Amino acid sequence: MDVPKEYFLKDYKKPSYYCDTVELKFVLNEDKTHVYSKISVIRADNEASASSPLVLDGSDLKLISVDVNGKQLNEGDFYVDSCHLTLPSPPTGKFTLEIVTEIYPQDNVSLEGLYKSSGNFSTQCEAEGFRKITFFQDRPDIMAKYTVRVEADKTKYPVLLSNGNLIGQGDIEGGRHFAVWEDPIKKPSYLFALVAGRLESRDDTFVTRSGRKVTLRIYTPSEDLPKTTHAMHSLKAAMKWDEDVFGLEYDLDLYNIVAVPDFNMGAMENKSLNIFNSKLVLASPETATDADYAAILSVIGHEYFHNWTGNRVTCRDWFQLSLNEGLTVFRDQEFSSDMGSRTVKRIADVSKLRNYQYAEDSGPMAHPVKPHSYIKGAEVVRMYKTLLGSQGFRKGMDLYFERHDGQAVTCEDFYAAMKDANNADFANFLLWYSQAGTPVVKATSSYDAEKHTFTLKFSQEVPPTPGQPVKEPMFIPVAMGLLDSHGNDMPLSLVSHDGKLETLTVGGQAVHTTVLRVTKKEEEFVFSEVSEKPVPSLLRGFSAPVRLESDLSDNDIFFLLAHDSDEFNRWEAGQILARKLMLSLVAHFQQNKPLLLNPKFVQGLKTILCDNTLDKEFIVKAMTLPGVGEMMDMMEVADPDAVHAVRTFIRKELALQLKTDFLRTVQENKSSEQYEFNHLNMARRALKNISLAYLASLEDPECTELALNEYKTASNMTDEFAALVAITQNPGKHHDQVLAHFYNKWKHDFLVVNKWFALQAMSDVPGNVENVMKLLDHPAFDLRNPNKVYSLIGGFCASPVNFHAKDGSGYKFLADLVLQLDKTNPQVTSRMVSAFSGWRRYDETRQKLAKAQLEMIMSTNGISANVFEIVSKSLAA
Repeated sequence: MDVPKEYFLKDYKKPSYYCDTVELKFVLNEDKTHVYSKISVIRADNEASASSPLVLDGSDLKLISVDVNGKQLNEGDFYVDSCHLTLPSPPTGKFTLEIVTEIYPQDNVSLEGLYKSSGNFSTQCEAEGFRKITFFQDRPDIMAKYTVRVEADKTKYPVLLSNGNLIGQGDIEGGRHFAVWEDPIKKPSYLFALVAGRLESRDDTFVTRSGRKVTLRIYTPSEDLPKTTHAMHSLKAAMKWDEDVFGLEYDLDLYNIVAVPDFNMGAMENKSLNIFNSKLVLASPETATDADYAAILSVIGHEYFHNWTGNRVTCRDWFQLSLNEGLTVFRDQEFSSDMGSRTVKRIADVSKLRNYQYAEDSGPMAHPVKPHSYIKGAEVVRMYKTLLGSQGFRKGMDLYFERHDGQAVTCEDFYAAMKDANNADFANFLLWYSQAGTPVVKATSSYDAEKHTFTLKFSQEVPPTPGQPVKEPMFIPVAMGLLDSHGNDMPLSLVSHDGKLETLTVGGQAVHTTVLRVTKKEEEFVFSEVSEKPVPSLLRGFSAPVRLESDLSDNDIFFLLAHDSDEFNRWEAGQILARKLMLSLVAHFQQNKPLLLNPKFVQGLKTILCDNTLDKEFIVKAMTLPGVGEMMDMMEVADPDAVHAVRTFIRKELALQLKTDFLRTVQENKSSEQYEFNHLNMARRALKNISLAYLASLEDPECTELALNEYKTASNMTDEFAALVAITQNPGKHHDQVLAHFYNKWKHDFLVVNKWFALQAMSDVPGNVENVMKLLDHPAFDLRNPNKVYSLIGGFCASPVNFHAKDGSGYKFLADLVLQLDKTNPQVTSRMVSAFSGWRRYDETRQKLAKAQLEMIMSTNGISANVFEIVSKSLAA
């Protein structure tokens, strides 16, 4: 097979040609679509461009004609291959290039470019989908103003949408009509969007603080329109938040969102025409959980925030994607924090980082924040804010937009704006963008009672990753405080570092949290005027994405769990204790020793569970054990069976010993009031439902009956699905009955059915692969729909016990499906095959079985470039 070409950042070259305007006309028909493009091309002002050909990207296109300055070219004047259209000798000055192509959206099952979804036309152009529409320099540093005319059958496609403002519409002969859209703001081709179909809209308005009246529309099929209320509320909240926090207003008169059921990703930030996966727009109390509502709030905000961070200022090349996504993920995290609980949101984000990013960082797919990292990229942005403070960060953002509005830029440009706006010394901070892996920071401490000094010593190491065997020390901001013997924060006034004494006071007042800058392999900080031996609280708020190891004793950690004023670190103390306990019990399980639960650990969780002063959602996070993936990432040889057995044992033991408390918690947090999505009600439902899940794990009649009653009487999907999850933890009669009942009740709603698929796929019941294989043939499953693939196949891969089954059945199941799915949708397939990437972390038996399946995939002719990259890197690791 042909080996796909590998691209490197060092190979980046500026374009030899630019374009300032693009005019497109789409003639949409059932059997084919004609695309007419008219591009104003300008030769770059550099020596290299003088003799350069004009090379346009294209894929799966039928070329009809090429004109330059109104004259049709002959075959010898250009060259076409499977990927490009080349003009070897274009005119020397500015010229007009007109191209006509024929495409077949109804046959486009990759869901990239222009395709049909549920009878409607839709697009997805990031990263390289525009080349499936017409020949073009399909790269993000080519920015132009677009005018788009769309023509289609008026009855079948009454709604015709594209980017920008609607400047013309009307009827044409043959029962057809047209719409003309003009986007006055330059954008790259990956932000182009088009939608045509039978849709209806929820309309609203938002008045910006400068007085611009913006029309807001959310389009869906008519039957789904009632489920768009929350999405509209989320959009208006995001628009106001961006004005309040960053001073950023929306810049056009119209903002459209379209929900489509067949979409590879969550959503796409196309300028003024966001296209969303339906699951991230549609919600009602009866059909969506609190988690769904929260995801909609976050992603609606995320895509809106891209209007400035990604659209107005975009990335120069795809190696800079973190500039778009890391910055915008940080912004949506801050938005969600302000809309709910900041601590709980921080805990959720760090848990996600540890479960997914850390595992990737220690595997064959490890890569720096460049070329692409959403969640780790957001952590890098957060470190700027930690170092500069809110005001300094805002100054940096303002300068970034002032310098680069309308440009395609790099991560270094963002760094320079932050640095220059604050006259800051960031030393080796840029290494976060270029070095892969998760730094390991070790902290030791000592107290001198005579001198009243407290010394903190740090050492750091970044583990080797593929292609980067040796690493430089990173710039690591460590937010920290000191607790006295009563659990109170101690005032911090003086610290000595590198022979310099630094005053920590602000306005003459001592601080309780400060940020230490760890920039070398070894660092020492000595605090003066420390009246007694403290317990240090390190990495407060998770101030850097590192693995922290310290010399704190278990007693110190229990002390932090009880007293730390930093709520994140209070949660973290519980997680450290849980991880240590679980690793110890895993060793006992592997040695066939009896499993016993530390009474102090149980008492610590009981204290939190019964503390009425705590945020209920914080209690939920504290009562949630570290995930199987996070635990296996800490093991030299990952053992999913042992981790699962230990996790199950701890859950049941906690349920048994805290049964009375859990029963009381369920009763105290019931409510017959109408569903409301707000933090207090979300937290109440979450606490009730985690308590129910613990109780149902006991399999005793009282708890089973309680769970069944909660399922039958639930008045919203959050409670109904939580009860279903609780009941189906254990196989048996009730398990089968409630699953059948739930499907029959909701089989008309495809998004709810996807939850039903995922729940069964993620089951840890041994041998679940057979059940999942049967579900592939279920009438509600469709391999062409990404959401269903993510629910069933992705859900199965999320069960380490069954995916990593010792007989290799999970590996074979996934490999067979990868080959089948890759023929139609390589983008979705690449996400699925990533489950293999950590195969070397397991025992020899599992390694051998996984490797055989990877080699089988690799030996298959015609696999996509997406799959080839992941499989080849996994085998080479």
